Amino acid sequence: MFYAIVLAAGGSSRIGAEKLLLPFDGKKVITHIVDELLASRLDQVVVVVGSESDRIEGELSQRSVGIVANPDYARGMLTSVRCGIENLPSECSTVMVVLGNQPSLNHELVDEMVIKFGKAGKGILVPCCRGKHGYPLLFMMKYRDEIMTSFDETGLRGLLTAHAEDVFEMEVSDSSALSDIDRP
Repeated sequence: MFYAIVLAAGGSSRIGAEKLLLPFDGKKVITHIVDELLASRLDQVVVVVGSESDRIEGELSQRSVGIVANPDYARGMLTSVRCGIENLPSECSTVMVVLGNQPSLNHELVDEMVIKFGKAGKGILVPCCRGKHGYPLLFMMKYRDEIMTSFDETGLRGLLTAHAEDVFEMEVSDSSALSDIDRP
């Protein structure tokens, strides 16, 4: 089964407001992202919350998603990835890590990633645009234990480096796979 972990725990300190609750295309950013994931081929969506957890949970209350609280969210993104992984069921074979502040994400890109992942014969898939890696990142659960214990300094980029031979770089023509909301 393919699960998405949506990273929605950060404090939005650089933007000065909870960026996941900003309006985007008639919805809030987080609602837009979750709706795109729910419209995709993914089997299940888990949202990791931290800062503003009550507001984000409230925004998603009408969606069929799992919500997981990360008490260590202030220690960085990798803690949210680990928190999400810890709460996935044993039947989960593959994980897509999605940034909660990447409103350009759409279900067509997610579906293309899932399809190409199945054909690539690799354990990790990352979208690339003009040689730069982006998100979401898709990987097999065979990397679970390593992610849970390694890459404290590098985050998931360390996974890509450690297993370069098992990475499929999916070229995308649109640089939206590289962009997220960090500034007003």
